Order: sequence, then structure tokens, then C-alpha cells
Amino acid sequence: MPVLVASDLDRTLIYSPAALGLTMPDARAPRLLCVEVHESRPLSFMTETAAQLLVELGDAAVFVPTTTRTRKQYLRINLPGPAPEFAICANGGHILVDGVSDPDWHRGVTERLAEECAPLAEVGAHLEATADPLWLRKHRIAEDLFVYLVVERELLPEEWVKELAAWAENRGWTVSLQGRKIYAVPKPLTKSAAVREVARRTGAELVLAAGDSLLDADLLLAADRGWRPGHGELAESEWSAPAITALPERGVLAGERITREFLRATKA
Repeated sequence: MPVLVASDLDRTLIYSPAALGLTMPDARAPRLLCVEVHESRPLSFMTETAAQLLVELGDAAVFVPTTTRTRKQYLRINLPGPAPEFAICANGGHILVDGVSDPDWHRGVTERLAEECAPLAEVGAHLEATADPLWLRKHRIAEDLFVYLVVERELLPEEWVKELAAWAENRGWTVSLQGRKIYAVPKPLTKSAAVREVARRTGAELVLAAGDSLLDADLLLAADRGWRPGHGELAESEWSAPAITALPERGVLAGERITREFLRATKA
């Protein structure tokens, strides 16, 4: 039976220029491969070693990129190796099959959201009304499924994020702070549900996963084995579970370690 490897991308496998420096060795700095360019600017990187390991992993397992990015944002990424047959975008709102969204899956997701949590319009309006222009840079609706803000992190009041999280909790939504972005995501919109569907379709009996943020917790719990890097929301809260390994590495070297662990577990 195939092994399914479901991994978050940003700050787990790939890193922006800002996230690269979470920890970067002074001596023998790793060689980097750019895997995303947007508007003529390099946006995301992984080490060359991680890239080689990812190519090997694609031959040994069903590799499924599993991201909160929109489809358009995901398709900007050029990962090494053959294009994955399956990818999960918009935090589980879309399952891509050979780059095209499965309409039946997406329809089922939108029906669940309509039944189980407060509407997107209510949450988006609340964010727009309460965010301070002093630190707010962008307000975005993603795929008509969730909302996120781009902020000046050093100016962002911690109390505002806590108050937003409490407000959202009562309406069936989750708040996640990742770098310069604040996500408000409906609780029924999960990576884990989409991964279970891909596992069903592929016949996978072993699921491996990795992620760094609160939005990855359900994915890690749904996997048979999981890894989290030494940075991110989960590390900061010292989140753990029986089948989860907390790695010490931070930054781009954590992505390399995670890819190595995936490959080792796949071949075990």
C-alpha cells in the first residue's frame, strides 16, 4: 500500500526571505534553491539538499502539498521533481487533481460551512471594523472561504489577537497568527478532512504529516506520524501529541530535516 506524505508548505518545507533567518548557521551556510517567484521577485526557498530529498520522496510516496494558500498562490510554487498528482489548497477547501479543483469536494465543503459556522461576510466585516490602519496593511478574502490580514507585526497588539480569537471561537472560527499574517478560518474547513479523502482515493494506509501552525494541528493529529519544526505557533505553545515529533531545528534547516524524516519513515 502507498505511503501518503501530507506537508504544509510555508515555514515548514519552504521559506520566505524573512523566515529563512529564524536560525541560519554562520559557518557553511546551506545552498538555497528558489522555488517561487512573483512579480520578478524570489519569494520562497528550500535548501538544495531538501530539494534532492523531495525528489526522492516523490518516487517513494504519494506526496501531497497541503497548504492554506489559495490555488493561485499555490500554483506559483515550482517544487523539485514531478508535479504532485494531488494537492490541498485553501486549508482543505480545494483538492487539486493534476492542478484542477475537484468540484464535488469543493461543493461539499461549502455546504458544511453554510451549516456549521458563522458566515464569511460577518467575520470579514468584524475584522475590517476592528483592525487598526496603524498596523493593517492588507485585508483579503481567500477563495470565498476564509479571510486573512497582512499586518506590521511589531505594531500589532497581542491583546487584539486574543480578543479576536475569543470572538471567533464563539462563531465556529479559528484564528492563527503566522508571521505577518492573521488568518480567520472556519473550524469545519480543515486540512485533515481533505487528507483523509486523498488517502481514501489512493489507498494509503500510512499517513505522514508536518506543519508549524495552529491550522496544522488537526492535520498532524490525523496522521500516523507527524513532525513540527522548532518555530511557529505550535512550537511557541509547546504543543505536542503522542505520534508527533518536535524537532529542534528552526528556519530553512527545519524544512530539510522534515524532508529527511519523511523519506526515512517512508522507507522503514
